[in-house]
Amino acid sequence: MAAEATPSTASSSNSKIPIYEGSTQYRHWRFSPEQLAHTRATLNEAAVKLIRDAFEADSAGSSSSVSFLNADEELLLVKLYAGKVSQLCGHFRFPEEVEATAVTYLKRFYLKNTVMDWHPKNVMLTALFLATKTTNHPIALEHYASHIPRTAPSDVLDLEFLVAQSLGFDFAVWHAHRALWGIWLDIQTLPDIDMNELRKAYDVALTHVRASRLTDVELIYTPSQIALACLSLASPGLASAWARSKSGSPESSPSSPSSTPSPEILVLELLEPIKSMILIQGSPPDVEAVREVDRRLKLCKNPEKIVGSNAYNKKREAQERKAAEKRARKAAQVRQAMADGDPFGSELAEQDMVDDDDDDD
Repeated sequence: MAAEATPSTASSSNSKIPIYEGSTQYRHWRFSPEQLAHTRATLNEAAVKLIRDAFEADSAGSSSSVSFLNADEELLLVKLYAGKVSQLCGHFRFPEEVEATAVTYLKRFYLKNTVMDWHPKNVMLTALFLATKTTNHPIALEHYASHIPRTAPSDVLDLEFLVAQSLGFDFAVWHAHRALWGIWLDIQTLPDIDMNELRKAYDVALTHVRASRLTDVELIYTPSQIALACLSLASPGLASAWARSKSGSPESSPSSPSSTPSPEILVLELLEPIKSMILIQGSPPDVEAVREVDRRLKLCKNPEKIVGSNAYNKKREAQERKAAEKRARKAAQVRQAMADGDPFGSELAEQDMVDDDDDDD
């Protein structure tokens, strides 16, 4: 982390920070591939331990026959439902911004949660509904739910706060498709540009941007890097021309080789990992493989989340008992305050905050 700026330099340094670098996306939702793998593995291990303990508490030895999902299998299931966002957006005719935002919300949610607690189908429906509101394309809840088979309004609303909380209430998302549009406009100002070629390249690049949503690239790279990588996949020449115009380097000549790579070359080399990820991972998962994962998920789902199960009922009873104890404790404090001649209980306020600090789970 950089050292904190002094008051005398903070205003001047902040004025030079690009807008994107001031966003919550830049500050909270960027990872290295290693960090992503570690986050998912740690989350999966913690979930498996918790759920195994819940099985054992319900019936000793019952977890021995359960085949829990690993982190890669969880990600496979999330990827399937990320792809289904596009189908729903096509049905409702939602714009690109809604679709891209919903997919981002879904992927971010599962960096804080596990599919063994919350099934991606339900989270996906809630993430999409939330995205319609945060992108200013709202839809009535009843209309939304009525067009999705076996879905009630409560199925969407019940998870809305959990999804928002898991996102850290960071609702604004910077997308690669918008960055691609900006690059497309820039290229039109370059000399000797064939507009027909540019239009075709843009359409192909946009297809790659949409494929990138099934990968982790947006959690690792900036939207502009992803957009340029997609353009490079569609038309290396146009991507090179744009990079050259931004770097200010002259067009390279085969007769005058240089030992120092130009800024344009360095920029294009940075795109190679992005292009590889999109080409290798940017397609829907095998349906049969996902079906097997989903079948196992039904057997290893957290019993505390299954309405009607013994574990669910026990947890519900414990929560209700804790809530009743809290109400009784507060009532006793009020009675004591009244007896002491202080109806507002100000003398107990500090102690009350300490006592109830761990009441909200």
